[in-house]
Amino acid sequence: MIDPLVSRGRMVAVHCVVQLGILLTLTWKWTYFKWSDNLHEKITLADPFFPDWLESADVVRYAYLISLAVIVVNIVSWEKYLTRLCNYVTLACLSVLLIHQASYNDATFTTAWWACVWSVWYGHHMDDPDRIATLDRGAFLSRAMMSMVLLGGAVGKWTPEYWNGDVLYDIYFRDRNFWMFNYLRNTFEPDQLRVIATWYSRKVVAIETICGFGLWLLPSRLAALIGLLVFTSIAIFSNIYLFSVMFALMGIAAVGLFVVKRPTHQLDLEA
Repeated sequence: MIDPLVSRGRMVAVHCVVQLGILLTLTWKWTYFKWSDNLHEKITLADPFFPDWLESADVVRYAYLISLAVIVVNIVSWEKYLTRLCNYVTLACLSVLLIHQASYNDATFTTAWWACVWSVWYGHHMDDPDRIATLDRGAFLSRAMMSMVLLGGAVGKWTPEYWNGDVLYDIYFRDRNFWMFNYLRNTFEPDQLRVIATWYSRKVVAIETICGFGLWLLPSRLAALIGLLVFTSIAIFSNIYLFSVMFALMGIAAVGLFVVKRPTHQLDLEA
């Protein structure tokens, strides 16, 4: 019997939020993708590692555009088989973008791909009878994915150059035209700025490490709020274009906000 405490509308809303996150991730850097497409059309890049079809500008262009179109259909569709088909088509397109010469090194497609993997799983379970359990499992899966991504980012920063602030100082503090770094350069002396860069970098390493190891262990709603806060702050305080990486993660983070606590009388009956 279908769980009466959780409406199908709630289950569909979870699906739509994640799809919207993927869509925003892919469209946030539309201007950059258009520029990149024009560049690859004019300049042929050849690498013996990639087969011809993974060097083609047409392949990366159509994989990107088809994924956008299918996600839009997926958001407005409430039919489960069409939803599943859209999930698989999007996953196939993003898989191509993950290995294509023109896009394999873009984290935008990496986070979008993981969110799409979550969507494929959810598409097969959103109509399961025990909707409370489905939301619980979906939230746990989203927490595990968030932890994995953050831990991966942290591991790449476990170096002396990140811990002493050299890397982020050169990337952001020296001359990056962004509101926070402009403010810091206008407010502090160069030697003070260098100290701030060190502690800023250590804060980044610490947060990503702690969340990477611990986010998946937290209760669903708390993990969702922390995830949304961390992913939003990364873009707001570093680079607004990083939303093209963060929106997909924010979408799966939000899943935890939809979790419903099972009533006590049901727990007693199950016991």
